[in-house]
Amino acid sequence: MFDRPPAPPEPAPDVPEGSPSRARQPLQGAVLVLVGGALALTALLVFQAVTAGQAPLSTSDVDQAIASALASQTPGPALSEAAYAAVRPSLVQVQVERRGTTGSTTGGLGSGVIVDSDGDVLTSLHVVADATAIQLTFADGTSSPAQIQTSVTDQDIAVLVATQLPADLVPATLGNPASVQVGSDAYVVGNPFGITGSLSAGVVSGLDRSFQLPDGGPLLHGLIQVDAAVNPGNSGGPLVDRAGRVIGIVTGLVNPTSQDVFIGIGFAVPIDVAGGAAGLPPY
Repeated sequence: MFDRPPAPPEPAPDVPEGSPSRARQPLQGAVLVLVGGALALTALLVFQAVTAGQAPLSTSDVDQAIASALASQTPGPALSEAAYAAVRPSLVQVQVERRGTTGSTTGGLGSGVIVDSDGDVLTSLHVVADATAIQLTFADGTSSPAQIQTSVTDQDIAVLVATQLPADLVPATLGNPASVQVGSDAYVVGNPFGITGSLSAGVVSGLDRSFQLPDGGPLLHGLIQVDAAVNPGNSGGPLVDRAGRVIGIVTGLVNPTSQDVFIGIGFAVPIDVAGGAAGLPPY
């Protein structure tokens, strides 16, 4: 049998010009053009309304905008600044007089810190031991005689009570010495060599240390070791953490020479031990 040739394709039906199928695509395109044009016109009108009356940006305007952006990225103050600001209002300078065996009078200098709302001042006992007169100078510049209320010899701690408290009494915030570790930030605040309100920065370099006070003083235990500078006049002052919370009372320094200056090792009595003399809670 012979194959029959394929039938020719049927011609497409002739669609009238007015029918929907012929007009759909051109109509959709027209709608999109109209919508796009309307949006563009709207955006132009909004831009003109916002920028009406404004001069073009100058080089000075651009420079100022850049400077403002950079200023917003400036880092905050150092941790030591915040720590110092927190404890400075509670710092006390301790001056003493002693009478020697020959009847002559000598002076001594140390530091202290206000630890409660009653105005009790913690300091090192060796700063005020055997004093015939004690004078406290507070952060606001006012001064007052003081007396020893309590002393703990085996911890080298004394509690002082001023005759006249300052009008603006600011107790320090006490911290938890158990929360610090070797490497934690540590700041010594006091009056080294009579230079009032000084701060030295360092880290906790050891815990649970022992230290023999000079001149046959007691052997102290459980001390915090720091590498923040400790010098004569710092004794009795606060050792604070990065938040300015008191974690210890500075008691002494180690120097293998006969010079009474700092070479890198200072000690502080933990505040939970020192504060017990004033009847304070652990922290």
